[in-house]
Formats: sequence, structure tokens, C-alpha cells
Amino acid sequence: MQKIRAKTLSVTAALLIAASLAACTPADTKAPAPASAAETSPATTTSATLAPAEETTKAPAKEKAKDKATKAAAGTALEQLETIAIKGRAPKTGYSRDQFGNGWMDPDRNGCDARNDILQRDLTNETFKPGTNNCVVLTGTLADPYTATTIDFVRGDKSSTLVQIDHVVALSDGWQKGAQQLSREQREAFANDPLNLMAADGPTNGAKGDSDAATWLPPNKGFRCEYVALQTAVKAKYGLWMTQAEHDAIRNILTNSCPDQPVPADQGGVDVPVKAKEEPAPAAQEPVQQEAPVDMATGGDDRVITSYANCSEVKAAGVAPIRVGDPGWDQKFDRDGDGVGCES
Repeated sequence: MQKIRAKTLSVTAALLIAASLAACTPADTKAPAPASAAETSPATTTSATLAPAEETTKAPAKEKAKDKATKAAAGTALEQLETIAIKGRAPKTGYSRDQFGNGWMDPDRNGCDARNDILQRDLTNETFKPGTNNCVVLTGTLADPYTATTIDFVRGDKSSTLVQIDHVVALSDGWQKGAQQLSREQREAFANDPLNLMAADGPTNGAKGDSDAATWLPPNKGFRCEYVALQTAVKAKYGLWMTQAEHDAIRNILTNSCPDQPVPADQGGVDVPVKAKEEPAPAAQEPVQQEAPVDMATGGDDRVITSYANCSEVKAAGVAPIRVGDPGWDQKFDRDGDGVGCES
């Protein structure tokens, strides 16, 4: 009897323990699992969401700042530079000085050739040869922009070479970068345009040759900003292009040294002639076109002059000595560079 009661109590106790465990198990698994998921999931989600949001807001700001830093201001050489086409250098085939006119001309019709106009503009304390209407410069002083030195100019066979008139954009460089496609009148304007001319130290100008900004810059670093701005303005005016290296060299100078360098004032009074239709012109008309500017500069002349081969023909025609602006004038007659030819 006692054994039966003990066995019954053991079974009852076992059932109570099992029931008690069954009741506790859901509470233990349910409480921590949802709590852990609820506490951990929002934190992870928030962190993952904020990081991309921070990058999204900062990226446009950086791009905007970069655009602002590289955008050129209006009216600057840097802005004008971006209008210049970038191409490779064309062959030099067919180039000659004569493609740009026969010597110095008088594009602004003031009665003086372009060389003497530039000497008057760039020299100080200049004197003139008597009887030339203050056209032929005899002496003067040049504050040379290329070397930052002072040079005394004296006209003559030897001394006048110390000061030369430089084409800021060399004629050969222009020929290889678009001038081949210009009309003859446009090339003559390019070669005589005061915007493209500058009195400079002769030896330094000789060292420059037909180099562009990628291979030559003035030794005077203080003038480089103005120099590349002039080159840019000339090429923009005549529709010439640059090579990539040339464009990069000019951009680096303007960006790093003078981003606000203004476009040079074009006060030379020389407009780019309108290009005529591509039609073959008779050979006989070509000399007449060359002499037309000279006749206008001297007030006109009833004589029809093509050219004189030499001083003998000038003397035979009874027009010796011949001067700059006279019909039939040619630079080859002026050996000493004083604007008067066939003097003896």
C-alpha cells in the first residue's frame, strides 16, 4: 500500500515538473528573441541608411566647387581660350613669306607702313626722318617686354636689327594652323595687324623663330600672361587653331598665374577682310590687288603700276627715289630700312 502511494506521488510529481517546464519554456524563448531583434535591427538599419545619405549630399558640393574653380570669368583670356579649336599641326608645305603679302603694308591707311607704325607705338623719345610725314622712325628707346631690358634703336643696316618687329603668332605657325585656308587679303591683314605685332629684342625674337607657346615663352616671366593672351586673341580673331600641347601650355599659365587676365584690346584698326568666293583669279589681276592699299594710302594715282623688277626700272620710270606708299613700292628697294629706296 505504501509502495503504491509512493509510486503515485512520484508520478504526480513528475507530471507537475513537466507541466511547470512546459509553461516556462515559451516565456524564456519569446522574451529575449523579439527583444534582441527589436533592439538590434533598427540600429543596424539606421547606420546603413545614414552613410549613403552623407555621401549623396557631399558629392554634388564637391563637383559644384570644382566647376566654380575651373569656370573662366567673362571677358578673360582664359574664357577666350576655350573658343579656340584644338587640332594637329598641318604640313608646312607651300609656306613662304610672300603668302602673307610683299613686305610691310599700310592696313590702317594712315600713310605709314605697319613696321613704322609699331615702332612709333612701342618706342619712346622717337625721332623721324625729315620729309616722311613722321612715318620713318630714325631713333627711339624700347622697353623690351621679352627681356625686361632697355634698348636704344637707331635705324641703319646693322643697328636697326637690334630691335625687330615680331609677329606674336609667327607667320609659319599661322600657316600650319589654319592660315592656308585664309584668303590672300586675310593673310596680309594677319601679317600687318598691330594686334599681332610687337617691337622686341632682335636676338630674342630670332631665338623664338616660329615657335608656339608650347616650345617658347618670353624669358621675362612677368610678361608671359600678356604674351599668351595676345596669342589667344590673334588666333581667335583669324580663326586659327592650336595644338593640344600649345593649348595646355597657355591654359596652365593663365590658370595658375593670371586667371583674370583680360582679353587684349584690339585697337589697331585692322578688320579681318571677308573671304572672297573660291574662284581662280587671273594672274594679271594679282599685282593690282597688292597695290590697291598703297594707292589709297597716298590719295590715289592715275597710273596703273604693277611692279618694278629692280631699281633700274624705278629710275627708268622717273620715280626714283621711291618711298614707302609710292605706287610700285617694294621692300627690296630699301636696303638700309629707312623707308626710301633706289636712292643712288
